Amino acid sequence: MVRRYLRTFVTKDLVELRAVVAEDVQIYGSGTAVRGRHYVEQAVASPGLTVVDLELVELFPAGDRVTVSLALTYRRDATGATAVQSACKMYRLAEGRIVQFWGEQDLFGLLRGLHMLPDVPIRF
Repeated sequence: MVRRYLRTFVTKDLVELRAVVAEDVQIYGSGTAVRGRHYVEQAVASPGLTVVDLELVELFPAGDRVTVSLALTYRRDATGATAVQSACKMYRLAEGRIVQFWGEQDLFGLLRGLHMLPDVPIRF
């Protein structure tokens, strides 16, 4: 089943997060690999950018894995500026919890959208 354009509001509810993410979750992305739900909790609770809206563009379930294409709309707390960041995540589930996930997001696009980098084409 593929779902398109499901919008949701993201909270910083760590109790809810603990219910769906395993304590020893394995996390892969941006060239790193770490283990532990505390990494996810730190990311959710960190100041600076607030997720205003999460849009699930596509959702692909396959066995114990789910791949998600999404768009995150962030608000920069200091200025109120917003920017959209695209991302792709893959989750492996066991006993109703996320036990592994892989993810990449467009950090360059987010920084350009927040006017922290010039909005010019990259030249190689």
